[in-house]
Amino acid sequence: MRKAYHFFLAAILAGVSLLGLAACGSKTKTADLTPVTLNEVAHSIFYAPQYAAIELGYFEEEGINLTLVNGAGADKVMTALISGDADIGFMGSEASIYTYANGAEDYAVNFAQLTQRAGNFLVGRDSQPEFKWSDLKGKKVLGGRAGGMPQMVFEYILKKNGIDPATDLTIDQSINFGLTAAAFTSNEADYTVEFEPFATGLEKEGAGQVIASLGVDSGYVPYTAYSAKKSYMEKNPETIQKFTNAIQKGLEYVNSHSSEEIAKVIQPQFKETDAATIATIIERYKSQDTWKGDTVFEKESFELLENILEEAGQLKERVPYEELVITTYAEKAAK
Repeated sequence: MRKAYHFFLAAILAGVSLLGLAACGSKTKTADLTPVTLNEVAHSIFYAPQYAAIELGYFEEEGINLTLVNGAGADKVMTALISGDADIGFMGSEASIYTYANGAEDYAVNFAQLTQRAGNFLVGRDSQPEFKWSDLKGKKVLGGRAGGMPQMVFEYILKKNGIDPATDLTIDQSINFGLTAAAFTSNEADYTVEFEPFATGLEKEGAGQVIASLGVDSGYVPYTAYSAKKSYMEKNPETIQKFTNAIQKGLEYVNSHSSEEIAKVIQPQFKETDAATIATIIERYKSQDTWKGDTVFEKESFELLENILEEAGQLKERVPYEELVITTYAEKAAK
């Protein structure tokens, strides 16, 4: 198997510890709600529909008492899911492909897609209105973990623009997920690839400028989805449906309200970021059609994901869509 496969097995066997709990809104938890632990790959405004669903009480309306955990990386989220520390994982679906390819019997199945574009941005030292991806030749970029969606989408874009990620530039992958923005301020790198609010944060600090959107330049990509182990889904189909219903309501809210309205709703999830900044970030994501209208994870999207994995050298042989994706919950939620 490829290196990424071994990485996931090693992480699962090692039982990588989870990071801190995040608040799940101000609604009162009651004993008659079904407890669900959701482990998310990162706590980012990129996932605004999820936080809208939390803060507007959609999970409680569906009878779910949600505990949200920031796993800080797809490998750690999958570890939590496989070990049973999380009921539902929210991450790039490449993690489920790796786990299945490694022969796991009780593997993770994707049941709802949230984002349809990459959510990260290329940040440089100065503004470059005429930026071309070829400008990265000979430069140093702070990138992501090998086999993870941020890095693979970045490499996918480079290759689309005739750039060899291995020889035409230097990509530093030594910095842990979520720490690259802080490193960029004291690093000699020319560029960094960042999620929000880190990209806008660098701009506000005067430490960098958003140069390009990976979401725009990569096109529609099934970037993040919700998954659960086969055994959990078989035992808890009603819970999966209710969870999907809540996420669908969150999607409908962000797709029908202004960035300012959404920012006001989700600000309790980002207490250190002011509402105006949150609104700016949301508008940036809305303008590039980041969020789906429904949570249906279509076959074409899954096959595109496998194309990206193959191009990145992380997929030895394709895995069946029918084994790793179920759409019945999403289709029912969208009705």
